[in-house]
Amino acid sequence: MTSAHSPLIFITGASSGIGQALAARYARAGYRLALVARRTAEIRAWADAQGLDERRCGVFGADVADVDSIVAAGQACMAQMGLPDVVVANAGISIGMDTGVREDIDVLARTLAVNNTGLAATFHPFVDAMRQRGSGRLVAVASVAAIRGLPGHGAYCASKAAVVAYAESLRGELRGSGVKVVTLVPGYIDTPLTRRNRYAMPFLMKVDDFADRAHAAIEAGAAWRVIPWQMGWVARLLRIMPIALFDRLLAGRPRKHRQSEA
Repeated sequence: MTSAHSPLIFITGASSGIGQALAARYARAGYRLALVARRTAEIRAWADAQGLDERRCGVFGADVADVDSIVAAGQACMAQMGLPDVVVANAGISIGMDTGVREDIDVLARTLAVNNTGLAATFHPFVDAMRQRGSGRLVAVASVAAIRGLPGHGAYCASKAAVVAYAESLRGELRGSGVKVVTLVPGYIDTPLTRRNRYAMPFLMKVDDFADRAHAAIEAGAAWRVIPWQMGWVARLLRIMPIALFDRLLAGRPRKHRQSEA
C-alpha cells in the first residue's frame, strides 16, 4: 500500500522502454511515481491500466532537451508530490550519424541536448534540496556504448561517455552529503529503441529483468553497475583492447539507422 508518506521516484523518459519498466518495478516496491515524458497521454493510459491513480502516480509533461521545460517539471513535482527519494535521468535518444552529412550535425546537437544537458537539468531542481535533507539517489542512465566509439554511432557514444564522466564528477561533488549518484550502464535491452538495430546484440536482456537488477543497484546505492553482468566483462575487454585490433573487429559492422533512414 502507498500513501502520501511513501517514498517517491521521479523518472524521465517514462512512456516506454526502460523508464516504463522501472516505473512498474518501483510501483511494486510501494513507491509513488512522478513520471515525465513528452507523451503524457500515453503515461496516464499506462498508469490507469496498472491501477495507479493520481495519488500514486503524477504525470508531468516536459521536453528534456529544453532546460526550462524539464526544470519546471521537477519543480512541479516537488510542489505537488514532495522531494523525491530517487531521481532517474533515463530519457535519451539514439540516432546514427555521418559527420559528412550536414543534417547529421544537427542530430549530434540534439543528442547532446537530450542525453547530456537534459540529464543535468533533470537533476538540477533536486540537488540542493536532497543535500539539505541529507539523502537521495540521483541515477544517470548511460550505456556500454560509452566505453569505445563505434562507427556510425558518434553522437550516441559521445553522449553516453559524457554521461559517465558527468556522473562521476557529480558523485565527487556530493560525497559526504548523503546523496548517492548511481551510474547504470545497460548493455542491449529489449526495448523499442533497440528492436530496429541491424546488428547482433549479444546478451540481449528482457526489459523487466533489467528493471529488477537496476532496482537492486539503485537501492544499494551502487556507484556503477553494468547490466547484464556479462556486458561488464565485454566492457573490460573493450577498455584494454589495442586500437588496431578494435578497428579490425569493427570493420564492416552494420551502422545504426541515421535520421533520414528512420
